[in-house]
Amino acid sequence: MPVKFSIQTNGKGLHEITREVAVAVQSLTRGDGLCTVFVQHTSASLTIQENADPSAKADLESWLERLAPEGDPSYTHTSEGPDDMPSHIRSMVTDVSLSIPVCAGTLMLGTWQGIYLCEHRRASHARQLIVVVTPAVES
Repeated sequence: MPVKFSIQTNGKGLHEITREVAVAVQSLTRGDGLCTVFVQHTSASLTIQENADPSAKADLESWLERLAPEGDPSYTHTSEGPDDMPSHIRSMVTDVSLSIPVCAGTLMLGTWQGIYLCEHRRASHARQLIVVVTPAVES
């Protein structure tokens, strides 16, 4: 059965959610398998990135701003504000779901890896996430 939870963002940026996902995984299994994390939004996304040096996070946020800037006159989808279309583009180039191996109920992330919810809108939002673990097939 999937675990559903909400993350309250404080606006645009990368918000680390590794702990919340790990807790969800441990509530689902103590075994091996594959964790899928899914965010139910089109203006937010997920990524696995370095979580040791804050400058990496800042550089990633800055790059996303340059990739899809607000106020581009070529955007036609503008009814929800100047940050809406850029948020869809940023979500498209990142991911709305991630797959992470699980061993003995533990996420098998690398030493410097963390799971981030990417909030692409300026305003605070409650983002809905789903975590499911597919058990490993025994041979």
